[in-house]
Amino acid sequence: MKNPDYSIWVLEYAYVPDYPVSGVLYGAHNQGTLKLPYGYVVLKSSDRTVMVDAGYNYQQYGKVLADRFGVIEWQSPATVLGEIGVQPEDVSDIIITHAHFDHFGNVGDFPNATVHIQEREFSQWLWTLTLPPQFGWLQGALNPDDIVLGAHLAAEGRLHLVDGDVENLFPGIDVRAELDSHTFGSQYVVVNNGGGKDPWVLAGDLRYVRENITGFNDDGVYVPVGLAAGSQLNLLRASDHMMEAVDRVEKRVIAVHDEHLEEMFPSRKSKHGLAIVEITLAQHEASRV
Repeated sequence: MKNPDYSIWVLEYAYVPDYPVSGVLYGAHNQGTLKLPYGYVVLKSSDRTVMVDAGYNYQQYGKVLADRFGVIEWQSPATVLGEIGVQPEDVSDIIITHAHFDHFGNVGDFPNATVHIQEREFSQWLWTLTLPPQFGWLQGALNPDDIVLGAHLAAEGRLHLVDGDVENLFPGIDVRAELDSHTFGSQYVVVNNGGGKDPWVLAGDLRYVRENITGFNDDGVYVPVGLAAGSQLNLLRASDHMMEAVDRVEKRVIAVHDEHLEEMFPSRKSKHGLAIVEITLAQHEASRV
């Protein structure tokens, strides 16, 4: 049976107006600030709606972390997904690229979704919570409540721990692990539209901005993201693996934190000033921008 094609939207749900450039490009010291969108991805075929990441919950410690990072204009999934005619109840599955608060924390808002995360990602973040205080830097973008929520999902049969690369996690959708890179068990998603002839990579935080792959001077020398619990070498390798997955067409490696994404693809702003970016449309799907 032929794999389905998916429409792909990147939906901004909040943003940081002034984020240090060195936070997205390793070694870019004293280079000022940029706008850092916070977003997630919706994949929609004729019979399935899947998300890549889920944002954070603007309550309790999630709000504390958001305020610490200077995040503003947060909107709920019901509001954000409504811009493309989707409701949280429609989402059957959520692929979590990594467990930082702004990607994992809002899975509780999707009552019918099974959550898919690398086993190493989930277990190693639990391990970090047992470390003494001097290792606290590791937890800077982690909400411990999210790990507890993951345990509750497991008890409900709605947490799937992925072990490494998986082809056809769903028809036409692969996940590929990049261990000990941005986080312990980061993964990216490959969408094999057109039977693999029209591939797209959803990078999570293995890529923040264009220059992570194009280089500082468009010289093609990879620049790692500015935050790694693992190694910079593994981040460089991840960049190359993602490029291989899309036949080295850089535009096809989608970074949800890139403020220029809306200039590269059809897009519009919501009434809240948040971007709806339409990466590609499946046949017979109406444009939402």
